[in-house]
Amino acid sequence: MNPLPVPPLLVITDRRQARRPLDEVAAAAFAGGCRWLSLREKDLQADERRAILDRILAAAAPYGATVIVHDDLAAARRCAGVHLPAGSDPTEARRLLGAGALIGQSAHSVEAAVAAECAGADYVTLSPIFITASKPGYGPALGPEILSRARTALTIPVLALGGVDAGTIAACLSAGAAGAAVMGPVMRSEDPAATVRDLIALAAG
Repeated sequence: MNPLPVPPLLVITDRRQARRPLDEVAAAAFAGGCRWLSLREKDLQADERRAILDRILAAAAPYGATVIVHDDLAAARRCAGVHLPAGSDPTEARRLLGAGALIGQSAHSVEAAVAAECAGADYVTLSPIFITASKPGYGPALGPEILSRARTALTIPVLALGGVDAGTIAACLSAGAAGAAVMGPVMRSEDPAATVRDLIALAAG
């Protein structure tokens, strides 16, 4: 199991919500203390996505930040790892990317999270913890209490995802999450650096 970046706050991109180009949002997030970002944008053509990834990697380099991609094994070879969708098999990703790659997977139940761990994922995101406009269609909110169940059932880290913001992040960690994944609060922020600083401070208690 590969360790998570520190702090364990995963910022996930969404250009449709972002107030600025993604590389600028990423640079601001890194300046605010983010050390882990995943490029999502799964609908982009490969060359467009690769160009954005290159700019984000350049922005991350001065901070030593970890950059991964969502569901793109070819692009994952250019960075630190990949985040796989629910129901995927991490085995092939591990074979292609190697033992040192950071491989995560989405899960929407404790049972699915356990399956991801058994298949070799380094971490899982469990969602949606709260109601969120960023991830519709994933069923009702699971509530923070599921994080306690997940902590008991798994040995790999579980990240809270879905509706996690300044008002809820501390409760997620208190309930058992090892960290949190956020999208909208950083993407929509007029000051992503300040938003990230606040989230990290709140997570630290």
